[in-house]
Amino acid sequence: MMANFSVFVFVGLLILTFLQITEAQLGVCYGINGNNLPLPIDVVDLYKANGIANMRVYDPIPEILSALKGSDIGIILDIPNDQLHALTDPTAAANWVIVHVMNYFPQVNIKYISVGNEISPVITETSQFVSFLLPALKNVQQAITKFNLQNQVKVSTAIETGLLANTYPPSQSVFPDDVGSFINPIIEFLKENNLPLLANIYPYFGYISEPDHVPLPYALFTQRVADPSGYYNLFDAMLDAVYYAVEKAGGDNVEIVVSESGWPSDGGGIGASMDNAATYYTNLIRHVKSNQGTLHKPGKAIETYLFAMFDENEKVGAETEKYFGVFHPDKTQKYNLTF
Repeated sequence: MMANFSVFVFVGLLILTFLQITEAQLGVCYGINGNNLPLPIDVVDLYKANGIANMRVYDPIPEILSALKGSDIGIILDIPNDQLHALTDPTAAANWVIVHVMNYFPQVNIKYISVGNEISPVITETSQFVSFLLPALKNVQQAITKFNLQNQVKVSTAIETGLLANTYPPSQSVFPDDVGSFINPIIEFLKENNLPLLANIYPYFGYISEPDHVPLPYALFTQRVADPSGYYNLFDAMLDAVYYAVEKAGGDNVEIVVSESGWPSDGGGIGASMDNAATYYTNLIRHVKSNQGTLHKPGKAIETYLFAMFDENEKVGAETEKYFGVFHPDKTQKYNLTF
């Protein structure tokens, strides 16, 4: 009887461990394009006070990394696009890892390094970085492995869904020919090294690009009837479109981390309002915490980072870009979210 009980306890612990491993992770991106934002040490305290377990940092700024020491907040640490050319030199990449990772790890819980963000051969603003990305990825990974951190720190890059074609239904999604020569070797590299792909998933942009064809409730998680392809919300459809395209490019075991997702509260754009943003963030958090996964990946936890922590009044681009924050710069919440 005692032996059976021990087996039962052991199996129970295994199940509990599995549930803990597969539990969804939620984070918030920490952008600093504002002239009225709190000090990094106060921002870290705000994350901890609100139970926000993960953060994306877009530049390895020493004040931010120092403020994170001992916090146990999991970090996506970006290497900005304009630094990738230098990192095509293996020595420079190793030095980058020493300065920005080794000098802080493990006091700072660096989970991922995003080598570049939203680089695309078909977007003029980022096409200049295309030839640097894969060599930089390989060199940073080589340095991480050299310092024996490959099991703790995962190297990747963040893409945006504009790289995809034939995204509806999601099962037909592919990387088109003019993108394939860029993305396929990256996916092969990620697969060979058991690394995830980071993807910025924005139903807001999907909605405003085709407001006559994409119902607002479908973008806000409030639609109660499935669309013809079986999806109840655009977030899942967009995420599965990435999975399908990656699988067709040979990355059948490559995990996807949603490295950004958000909705603007203002700025004059279609659908940009406090009510819509509150609805989106609330429902996204609920969806991620449910661990229900997507139609293509049922029951699979979705690690997701909300964009962004604060409204950023110096953000360039469309006026709506300044209004993606879930907190005001005075550290008060905009939407009363529970993280």
